[in-house]
Amino acid sequence: MENRIGRSTASPTTTQADEALRRVTATGIGPRQPGTVYYDGARMVRVEAVVTDPSEARRILRRRSARFAVLVRDLHAGTAHYTGAIWTGSDRVLKAVTA
Repeated sequence: MENRIGRSTASPTTTQADEALRRVTATGIGPRQPGTVYYDGARMVRVEAVVTDPSEARRILRRRSARFAVLVRDLHAGTAHYTGAIWTGSDRVLKAVTA
């Protein structure tokens, strides 16, 4: 449908709320992308995968409020686990990767 000026009045596929939620999620994930090595205060880890689909993140983390999940590998112990922790000021990137 068009209005009198000729612009579409149909709903956009991405709403303002969707975009705001995407930005909040991106901020929570921070610079973590596959290959990034960072120190989270307790251990040095490498990012193996980032899950941004909320329903998949909820299933993985078993939390109804999860918006993302990050699979990390502890570089000292060699163990891998998912985390839904947000990026904080105490997290430090040791090796960044380019997309």
